[in-house]
Order: sequence, then structure tokens, then C-alpha cells
Amino acid sequence: MMHLSPGLASCLLLTLLAASPAPARPAAIPAESVVVLYNSKQAGSKSLAQHYAKARSIPGKNLVGLPMPASEEISRQQFEQQIRDPLRRIFDTREWWERQNGANGLRQPVSIDRRILVTMRGVPSKIARTPETIPSNQLKKRPFTPNPRGDEASVDSELCLLGIEGYDIAGQVTNPYFGRNIAIMNLPKANFLMVGRIDGPSAEICRGMIDDARAVEESGLWGMTYLDLARKGKGYEVGDLWLEKIAVMNRKVGLSTVIDRHPDTYVTNYPMNDAALYFGWYSHHRNGPLLNEDFQFKRGAVAIHLHSYSAFELRNPDRRWCGPILAHGATATVGNVYEPFLALTHHLDVLHHRLLQGYTIGEASLMALPALSWQAVLLGDPLYRPFQTDLTVDLNERADRDYKALRHAQNQWGDDPGKLVPKLRTFANKANSGTVFEALGLLARENQEEEQAAAFFVAARDKFQNRSDRLRQDLHIMDVYRTAGNKETAILLLRKMKKDYSGLPETKAVVALLNILDPPSPPPVRLEPEKPGSR
Repeated sequence: MMHLSPGLASCLLLTLLAASPAPARPAAIPAESVVVLYNSKQAGSKSLAQHYAKARSIPGKNLVGLPMPASEEISRQQFEQQIRDPLRRIFDTREWWERQNGANGLRQPVSIDRRILVTMRGVPSKIARTPETIPSNQLKKRPFTPNPRGDEASVDSELCLLGIEGYDIAGQVTNPYFGRNIAIMNLPKANFLMVGRIDGPSAEICRGMIDDARAVEESGLWGMTYLDLARKGKGYEVGDLWLEKIAVMNRKVGLSTVIDRHPDTYVTNYPMNDAALYFGWYSHHRNGPLLNEDFQFKRGAVAIHLHSYSAFELRNPDRRWCGPILAHGATATVGNVYEPFLALTHHLDVLHHRLLQGYTIGEASLMALPALSWQAVLLGDPLYRPFQTDLTVDLNERADRDYKALRHAQNQWGDDPGKLVPKLRTFANKANSGTVFEALGLLARENQEEEQAAAFFVAARDKFQNRSDRLRQDLHIMDVYRTAGNKETAILLLRKMKKDYSGLPETKAVVALLNILDPPSPPPVRLEPEKPGSR
């Protein structure tokens, strides 16, 4: 998918890899088409808007400040009177769109010059359900009891429909961009906005989201992918299917991918190093690697944990998922402010596929979303394009070279495993690359070649210098036995790891797995002595 730069004729890599024609890049989004909305009552919100505008060269006239409540959750009336209506008037008076009455009688845009709206930290994120529709004994309940016809919504999802008047706010509105494969700027007769949000646990984190997106676009996003399936059974299969499709896509493009197919999520402090992409789901609050205070996603990472209320407390670094994901260094994520119901949340396979095609995270997330006027939110610069198809890759640079080698080798030899594996194995030995040996082991596992996979993981462990990377290889080997049903050997390996990696924070992952596979006996029941005269 990428171009190779010249100058490596004598390098071993060129015995493996060759440049390939890049697919056409989706149409760029002009800075002039982006509107930035901030809370004029908060200096930090305006400052963040200015920082973003400077980073993306957005004209000053496209920055809009409105006085808004400071709370994350507002009423429907507050949304309409303090955000929707004033912003709609600005679009009208500045002629950022042309609106007419449509065939359904609703006034709506027939053309839009400013198609992208970015909301800043300080702009409320949630619209509460109208009190009249809530039973009196549940008025103070948060989150609300799920209701497919509820009128609660994310602010951003309603702003997607800013130009359309009179639609039914109870329940959802079908997203006309869902499943499409066309750049937002090439879409004819669009009557909606693409909305993203720069928001999170702190202003510093938000600035990092902006700066990291711009920096990583220059060199591309490289690293490991981690997938965490739920395996919860009936009713949940579709979520697991999305992740399985992502695994297939990654094999085709050469993205090294660790997959947890066990019912439990990634365990406490799992050594999730070099995490550039993460997709998981179901757990209510952050867990696994996010419990390790030292864990950081790779710069530019797109990390998503699918859960009903993942963005309910998006400014909290310790609760739910979106806040903690951003607090641990991810550049972009998506989530839900209230219950979206599984079929109406982001279809993660579509989102990932569009990213790999070179779309922005804003386009990819909107194409993956079936419904508007609902619960979804994109947290991150919507213009962020982590996989630019016309990116020039310099393999003289040591940074991320092994990940680049995997991508290009897959492009060259992916249809011929008889050549791909030997070529990569030779490269891994010559380059002393634990990364490539681990990728070979993960590929062998997906091909159900477990014995070969274990051998690759042993080789990877010997090449890695970082103890937590070495631990991950031993966990892979243990999982080969666990998956095969050889529980006793898996337990023996975990006990050995507990000693070998003593003192490493990630050893908590070993302890957690031991508690799953070999749970400690319950404490003995203490019988209270019989009191005299109790009979």
C-alpha cells in the first residue's frame, strides 16, 4: 500500500520487498471546509480551538464560539437554544450552505461548503432524555434505562443533522453515509455534517491528540494490532465477527496481530507493547493493560473498546473506556454516551477497512455508523489519516523498519506462503528482529500450525531485549497449550513465568491467568462455637 524510497540497493530488505502502485488516495479535505466550535465561556476551550486551527491551517473566520453550560450533560432545551439554533443561524447568515424544503417537507441543505464540524473540549457532549418520558422513579438514574425510542443523544450526533429541521428526535435517523466508500468531499448532495470532537480527560491530552495526529501522518502509523473478542455466545456473535474480519484484513496487508479469543478480556497488565491499533469489546470499565499506569499506546494509535457507555464519562481518566484510552496515549477512539444497541453502534470492521483504504478517521467512523441523532461520538481529530496511501516510506530509517518490512513483504509474497515465510525468517535472523519472528508465530497460529508457531515465539523471545516483550512470547507459547486443551502444561509454564519475570509489572498478567486456569481454593469455612443455652 506504500511507496518505497530509493537508496537501499545493497540492503537485505530489497531482496524481500518491492514497491507497488499505491491505490488512489481519497479526496483531501480542504481546511476551508472545516468549522471549529468552542465554548466561549471557557478560555481553555477557545485556546484549544485556536491550537487546532493553527495545526490544520483552518481560517480564523471558521472558528465559532458560543456561550454554553460547563456540564457534559445538558437538556434538550439547552441544546436547541444554546447550541443548535445559534449555530444553524451562523451557517445560514455566512452562507456556509444552501437550504431548501425537501420532498418530505423538511428544510434541509441542498449544498454545503463547510462539511466538517469539530467540537472542542468545553462543548457539552450529552443530551439528556426528556424528563417527561422518564418514569418518576428513574429521573435521577444515570445512565438511562435503555430505550430504542429514547430522545437522549450525543451532542455531536445531533449536530450531524444541524441543517435538517423537524426530524423525529425520538429514536434514530438513518445515516445516509453508512457503508459508503466515497470521500466526504466527493459525496454529491450531502445534507449532513461530519462531526468529530477534540475532548478527553485534560486539555493537555487534547493538545496531544491534535499534535500526534499531525506528526504521525508524516511517517504513517506502524505497530502491533491487538484484538479482544468477547465470546459471550448468543446475541454477541456480530461483535466478534467484526473483529474476526479485522484479523483477516490485517493478514492481507501484513499488520502483525495478537488475538485474544478467550471469554475473559486481556488480563491485568497484559504486555501490550507497540499497540498502534486496538479493538476490543464488552467489559464495562477499563481493565487489562489500561490498569498498568505505565502503559502507553503507540503515538498515533487508534484504540476502540466497544461498550454501551464507553463515552459516558469521557473526561474521566479512570472510568469506562474512552477517557482511559486517551489518558494512556491513544490519538483517536470512538464510543457511546448512552446505550446505542449493538447493531446501531460503529461497525468496527467497516471503520478499520476504510482506514486502511486511506480515509480520515472522521470519514471512516461515519461510514461505519448506521444511525445519527443517536449515541455515538468520535474523539480525535476527524482529519487524521493514519494510513495515507501515497506515503513515501524510507527504509533507511531504523524507526519502525520491521513493521514496514512486514507490510511490504506481505504485498510482495502474500499470495505465496512458500516464499513469504522463508523470506521473512531469513530477514528476522539477519536483522535480529523479535518483531518479525513474533509476526511469523502469530501468522502460523492463524494457519493452525501451532508447533511451528511455538518455535517462532521461542526465536522471538531470544531476539527481544525488553523483558515485557519476552514475557509476551512466553504467554503466546502458553496459549498454544491452553487453546489445545493442555491445561496442566499451561499452568506449569505460567508458574515458571511467575518466577522468571518477578518484579516486572506485567507479571500481574501471569497471576491473573493462573487465577483463571488454576483458581485458588476457597478459604475454609469457620464454624462459630455454639453459645451456651442456644438450643
